Amino acid sequence: MIKVNGLTKTFKVAKRPSGLKAAAKALIKREYNYVNALRDISFDIDDGEVVGYIGPNGAGKSTTIKIMSGILVPDSGTCEIMGRIPWNDRIEHVRNIGVVFGQRSQLMWDIPVMDSFELLKDIYKVPQADYKKNLDRLTEILNLSKILETPVRQLSLGQRMRCEISASLLHSPRILFLDEPTIGLDAVSKVAVRDFIKDINREKGVTIILTTHDMGDIEALVDRILLIGKGQILFDGSFNNLKNRYNSNSVLTVEYSGSGKLLEDIENTNILSNGKGQAVIKIDTENRSVSSVISQLSNVVEIRDISVEARPVEEIIVDLYKEYQI
Repeated sequence: MIKVNGLTKTFKVAKRPSGLKAAAKALIKREYNYVNALRDISFDIDDGEVVGYIGPNGAGKSTTIKIMSGILVPDSGTCEIMGRIPWNDRIEHVRNIGVVFGQRSQLMWDIPVMDSFELLKDIYKVPQADYKKNLDRLTEILNLSKILETPVRQLSLGQRMRCEISASLLHSPRILFLDEPTIGLDAVSKVAVRDFIKDINREKGVTIILTTHDMGDIEALVDRILLIGKGQILFDGSFNNLKNRYNSNSVLTVEYSGSGKLLEDIENTNILSNGKGQAVIKIDTENRSVSSVISQLSNVVEIRDISVEARPVEEIIVDLYKEYQI
């Protein structure tokens, strides 16, 4: 489906020193910095995968997406998507992809959303029956009915993002590039968008490449993680393996009753708090299973309720960043 091999991209950026004298000098003799956005990156993505493409700001995520969508041309390397080179076969390529950039709009700013949708239908030559079917479903799931006749400039950020996602899916693309798709969305809208993305992947086999700083998106959607930093691919693996790699602790909250006394010394654990019939216990899951701790506790106290919390995804990603010093 997607084959990327040895992509390199460098940007030439003019220096803009502060001060009037320095600015005048720059008009005569301009100096430049060279930013290596991508350095020999390679990866393959199979049909129907949902991949989280993550990394800090300036890591090269958006540059990669722009190359894969045909907007940018790399300095070197190859990118083949569905048998096509995006920047050489752009017209045919864009018929099969949808792109959402959280900070960019494909909708016309001064006209109603519906007019932009109609224009996109004509650009992509979507049959009327398919267009109506897609539009009706998108309108219902993303709650667009009340804003379709509103000019884009009058929409809130969250409303516009829902419309942007809809616009990218009107032509039934086989690949969907999502760059910060839930930025500005409220909690209800985020859940609706995530559920919709999962549905189109499951029902239609749409391949999805997601870049986001919202770890809720990553946890809810992706099967595989690609980590980019300093223009290089640093990690490529399943999300579950990543969690297991860094999630060496679980927190167990126990509510108990009866005359028994909670054990104060439980091997491979740390009791964070204990009082008034409730204890919070941190378990070293590399050396001790949660079930064995629960079993040991149940022998000495009457357990009324119990909950287990794994380590937050944000902390796992921070550890990943620290390991690769990005």
